[in-house]
Amino acid sequence: MRSFLKRLLLDTEGATAVEYAVMLALIVIVCLGAITSLGLNAGASFLDSSDQMASFGLGG
Repeated sequence: MRSFLKRLLLDTEGATAVEYAVMLALIVIVCLGAITSLGLNAGASFLDSSDQMASFGLGG
């Protein structure tokens, strides 16, 4: 049992998997933030365009 714990603590293969998982999580968080920001900006831009067209009597 003691040798198993020692081997587990000295194993470096698991550390690389954890590092990749952390990097992947950070990339996903950044991508979601960027997509959300772009979506909100695009929605506001379309709303502004629609309002301007309506003020000129264009559109439905």
